Amino acid sequence: MDSPVGGAAGLRGQRVADEALLDNQDAMAENDPGGMLRMTASAGAQVRESAALAAEANLSALEDDGLPRAVVIAGAGTAARTGEILAMAAGPRSRAPVIAHRSAGVPGWVGAADVVIAISASGHSPEALAAADAAARRGARLVGIGAPDSELQSVVERARAPFIPVPRRAPARASLWALTVPVLLAARTLGLVKVNEADFAETATRLDADAERCRPSAESFVNPAKSLALGLAGSVPIVWGSSPLATVAARRFADTLSANARYPVVAGALGEAGRGRVGLLDGVFGGLVESDRDIFADPFGDDEDGEQSSRLRVVLLRDGGLNADDDTDEPFAVEERRADAIQTLAERRGVRCDVLTAEGGSSLERLASLVAVPDFASVYLALAHGLDPMAVPAVSEMKELSNP
Repeated sequence: MDSPVGGAAGLRGQRVADEALLDNQDAMAENDPGGMLRMTASAGAQVRESAALAAEANLSALEDDGLPRAVVIAGAGTAARTGEILAMAAGPRSRAPVIAHRSAGVPGWVGAADVVIAISASGHSPEALAAADAAARRGARLVGIGAPDSELQSVVERARAPFIPVPRRAPARASLWALTVPVLLAARTLGLVKVNEADFAETATRLDADAERCRPSAESFVNPAKSLALGLAGSVPIVWGSSPLATVAARRFADTLSANARYPVVAGALGEAGRGRVGLLDGVFGGLVESDRDIFADPFGDDEDGEQSSRLRVVLLRDGGLNADDDTDEPFAVEERRADAIQTLAERRGVRCDVLTAEGGSSLERLASLVAVPDFASVYLALAHGLDPMAVPAVSEMKELSNP
């Protein structure tokens, strides 16, 4: 295993992924002392627990003033992703705009006609705390979601607003579903989404099934997450979504690849890609390097000069074909043609492409089907490099350097 670089405390791992590590449960357990794999497998349980906790919270006060002018989801990182999920679930015909706000405080236009949902898995996020305080001062309707007995709960309760406790059993990036379900239930109370208990139950079942398929004891050749991780090893991943739902999943995958496996990622919508980013396939990490690649070479080995060349690897997330709204901005046929075009372009340039297609009846279940396997893949990719997916020294150092 490589030595720590540059004296950074706690930095460990190896540059080249080792496939054998993913079929050695003892080695995986050693590199995952915090239990990130176990936490990732708890996604289905998170859905059930958060739905029960949200049902106990008194959200009826949100209905008193009727439909809001806008809903602001305030928080950083994974908390902000829940805002994108809500916007996706509400759809293009949403009765009020949904805005994910990642900075401290709230937008200047927020007032009594709006709703602010402040989210922090730890309950101590400066962004969520400042948003809750600003919402209370401006008279906006407020909901808090986060760790019980936290600073955020105190701020929200002082404002006499509802607070939904989410027990913190995992880092925020492994708590996506614990934070998302309360947001959706609050939005349902406001009349923005029609998600129901059956949707949550089916989503939890889907997440449980994918956790079983991606379990650590399943060998690489039958484990879709391990296979995806090994395919991405040593590459520069590009993750594109064919629809708004798939794009949310693509950006989520970029989050977990960066945080767990420390990989730089390009992510976004196929519509955005067609306006310029598809040109990456022709660049120095795409067609230019692939044209010289020996098709029989070891994908985990070095080039002739002893260096490992980084190459693009496209991950294409496709929605699966359910279009609930006939007047969506991107009709299904357009999305499908773009997805087919990307696969053809990648094939012509020798750039490898993995395709994941959503499954399920509801939008929430289809989203879960595109999130679960990539979540596991990001952890397995970290473990293949000998990294601890839980401990990120740079994050800790940044907090130390930037906090007063």
